[in-house]
Amino acid sequence: MDKAQILKHIIAKLDEDFSILLQAAKEAHEAATDKENIPDNKYDTLSLEASYVAQGQANRAQEIKMSLEAYKRLVLKEFDEDSPIYLTALVLLESEDAAGHDSQRWVFIGPQAGGLKTEQDGKEITVITPHSPLGKNLIGKEVGETVTMKTGNNQKEFEILELY
Repeated sequence: MDKAQILKHIIAKLDEDFSILLQAAKEAHEAATDKENIPDNKYDTLSLEASYVAQGQANRAQEIKMSLEAYKRLVLKEFDEDSPIYLTALVLLESEDAAGHDSQRWVFIGPQAGGLKTEQDGKEITVITPHSPLGKNLIGKEVGETVTMKTGNNQKEFEILELY
């Protein structure tokens, strides 16, 4: 797997999300300040609600901008089978699903934007952070080791199959 290409995909996705949210925040701000939305009475809250939406979108856009900047500065590290997992690791995990079948999943350990998904060579890759429950369990582990995650009242085991 080409981690540099994965990084480019993450940056492109964050850039796209940032642009969309910035435009949405701008439109919500315009709605909040539009003459048509001037309150007629103390119970007319359309302008106030639009300002809350604008602020929320602006806050989220700022979070994405910070993530985007972090990924643009990110230096990818090379890993081998004997390396401990750390930031910028691309990891293939295997677990057993409820039906008893093995399922595999790729994760990229990034500084921010956990949950973002990208694809390479037909494989879905999920970004996780070192602060997420799975990320915390993976940091420092090596290929062949197993990590256990609590999911509600159940536990799920993941075997580390590959590391890049």
